[in-house]
Amino acid sequence: MAKIIQSENEYEDLLGQWSDLESGLGVILGNPASTQEFTHRVVQYDRWMQGLMLRDPDVGLYLLFQLAGNSPVGYSASHSLVCATLCHLIASEMSMVVQERNSLVHAALTMNIAMTALQDALASQVEKPSPAQRDAINGHAAKGGVMLTKLGVDDECWLEIVASHHDDAIEKMNLGDALPGARLTRILKVVDRYAAMISPRMSRAGRTATESARSVMANASPKTDAIGHALVTAVGLCPPGTYVRMDSGELGVVLRRSSKANLPYVAIVGKANGELMSMPRLHGTAQGAPHIRSALSASGVRAHVNHFHILQLGTQAAQ
Repeated sequence: MAKIIQSENEYEDLLGQWSDLESGLGVILGNPASTQEFTHRVVQYDRWMQGLMLRDPDVGLYLLFQLAGNSPVGYSASHSLVCATLCHLIASEMSMVVQERNSLVHAALTMNIAMTALQDALASQVEKPSPAQRDAINGHAAKGGVMLTKLGVDDECWLEIVASHHDDAIEKMNLGDALPGARLTRILKVVDRYAAMISPRMSRAGRTATESARSVMANASPKTDAIGHALVTAVGLCPPGTYVRMDSGELGVVLRRSSKANLPYVAIVGKANGELMSMPRLHGTAQGAPHIRSALSASGVRAHVNHFHILQLGTQAAQ
């Protein structure tokens, strides 16, 4: 049962916890050699994320997608946290055993540890990567595995996923026949691609969540499409926190998933003429018109909305 946000202070506290989690992750990824008990810290951040998602998965996704979609600042930590949260949801969707789930999520949190500063720089960089940057990108997976070993990580599956998460050969494997490390790596590759597409860079706006999901599904093969289906089932084509254009022309924000796949609850926040509503209204798309016409990228929406008021509407849908 979702825990309803009772006050604006409670909302600010919850948003602050997600922000603090993202910031703390950024600190250990940016300064791993200075982090005492590195493995323990990663496990702590995983448990923190799990606690926030257990409180209310839809609110968690809403705040996470709002944080990830609105700014390229601190991109590396933000991207890792989004990937870890999506892996956590997929693990549940695919009824994964706990140890495999832990290896997958811990790998998602640390997969880019060898290029944290570079990844942040690239998110704010308009020009294409330089030859030196390209070399660092190409080598970061293997280097990351080595770094994690030196930092005391002894989970072989975690290390394998990080070291091979850009190995193209994994794309061709049949999920049913693959060993755990290869299967989990394939899941992370799908999630990594999806999360990267929805996040903005200085060189481009993020894609919409729908475009990203459809791209993931389009690139899936009969050997691997179970992952894409699990991802879309877990979060929907338009996850909570996604801006949408209704077929009425109105602007909406997806609030909560519903029991009907891809027919979420939406807060209508803007009129068809572009004017913001003084008070948003709750609409269940499963109940009828208006329906979602298209998803919008967060960076393309100029509206300043009160997310606390929007999430308050979502509590009605949760009851």
